[in-house]
Amino acid sequence: MKILFIGGTGVISSACSELAVASGFDLYLLNRGQSALRPTPPTAQILCADIRDKKAAEKALEGHIFDVVVNWVAYTPEHIETDLELFRGKIGQYVFISSASAYQTPPSSLPVTESTLLDNPFWDYSRAKIACEERLLQAYRDEKFPVTIVRPSHTYDPTKLPVHGGYTAIARMMQGKPVIVHGDGTSLWTLTHHIDFAPGFVGLLANHQAIGQAYHITTNEVLTWNQIFALLAQAAGVEAKLIHIPSEFIAAFDAEWGAGLLGDKAHSMIFDNSKIKRLAPNFAPGIPFSRGAKEIINWYNADPARQVVDESLDRRMDEIIAAYKSAWPR
Repeated sequence: MKILFIGGTGVISSACSELAVASGFDLYLLNRGQSALRPTPPTAQILCADIRDKKAAEKALEGHIFDVVVNWVAYTPEHIETDLELFRGKIGQYVFISSASAYQTPPSSLPVTESTLLDNPFWDYSRAKIACEERLLQAYRDEKFPVTIVRPSHTYDPTKLPVHGGYTAIARMMQGKPVIVHGDGTSLWTLTHHIDFAPGFVGLLANHQAIGQAYHITTNEVLTWNQIFALLAQAAGVEAKLIHIPSEFIAAFDAEWGAGLLGDKAHSMIFDNSKIKRLAPNFAPGIPFSRGAKEIINWYNADPARQVVDESLDRRMDEIIAAYKSAWPR
């Protein structure tokens, strides 16, 4: 079974690449060959091209026929149109990586299922993903384009800190500086290790029952943001000094940070994984974030060059904290 990953070396896709090869798939990766952070499976074949350059992609794909194509890096309807032109009538399955942030935000009920309305008025990223899904479903209805939609939620690996600012937040903890937590820190969140994600995903590949369907793939562990920060601090061997600031207040100082909060992380999100479990029996997530946090801190500690602090963001965090304390002195 010959499959193509467009991308394939990202946080989520790297684990799926490893498992796809281990599961016996003949894996090809179409990318620019610029990622050295995560190793490529040695048996995977690299097709070097930028998918944004349609002519270069056509040249790299010439002579290849794939059973499955997965696009890990499609974000806009324009990207989908390119893929439709490249693969229409040539493949058995096309897997689009959407986002769980496309679900109704804030959700009217929990847990979220795949039938939950797609509606996010706060975040351009999510609205673009919704538009991609709608175009693909139209292609499925009109021409039987064999699409499967996957909606990851917040997925991480040892290289990816799941808090805003990455290592900057850890450095603040190490220095005894306060760390910003949106809201009161009690909203519920789902963090999924990429190793846990992979069996659910690979179970969809070349699976005819997945055609025309959408699936989210997440862990069953639910944590508050206070707990997430506490586990990171514990792994780093420090005590976190948390300061709780409303998401709207943060957004007033940092529009990009605010969009990710108001359009996603500020709201409790719990997922019902019954649908993916029915189709992928090997999907059994079991890595708690207490273990994941240790993996992350160990990865950063293994090489001081990885411990990069965003000085501009660090100053902005201090400014937000000072402004909040001034507006609401305690």
